[in-house]
Amino acid sequence: MITTMHFRRLLGGAACLMVLTACSTAPVAPPAPPPKPTIADLMGKAAAVDTAGQKEAAMTIWKQAASEYPADKTPWTRMAQTKYDAGQYGEAIVNAQEILVRDPNDQLANSIIAISGLRLSTRALADLSRQNNLSGSLRTESQDLAKLLRESLGEQVLVPPVREKPVVAPARDKVAPVRRGAKKVAEPKADPFDALK
Repeated sequence: MITTMHFRRLLGGAACLMVLTACSTAPVAPPAPPPKPTIADLMGKAAAVDTAGQKEAAMTIWKQAASEYPADKTPWTRMAQTKYDAGQYGEAIVNAQEILVRDPNDQLANSIIAISGLRLSTRALADLSRQNNLSGSLRTESQDLAKLLRESLGEQVLVPPVREKPVVAPARDKVAPVRRGAKKVAEPKADPFDALK
């Protein structure tokens, strides 16, 4: 039979055990997360990767920078320029538009959009022309847009025709007639690389 004294001891022992158990299961603070990289750190890392020729890895870092620093136009500028240089004009336009959201007066972004748009339009018009599908309203609208571009640029022709340079025969020195008994004068040899200069 359990006496009151035994009961008190058991109760005291259980209380001590609970206190000791509570001390050992105290939550451990997780380690502090690494500090967030600055925009300069990310851009520097991306530049190093880009210089090494790893364009896709650089694009990934620029996208990370754009995500972590949404108000900064710098990552978008690098992405737009890289896509433009690679001839991926549609993506260059999309990235340049992101620049304009952050800075509506950015000249590089406006230039990328204008030139990329013209290059895409030129390709599409050439394809349609080659397929003989440039007719009707599409032809009229294209002509109107070309007229607007000529007026905006102040040019009569948007793409001037390539003028071939006239071939000019090299001037030859006149050689005096050779007299009998006189030494022959060696004619100057033509430099075979003159045409390349």
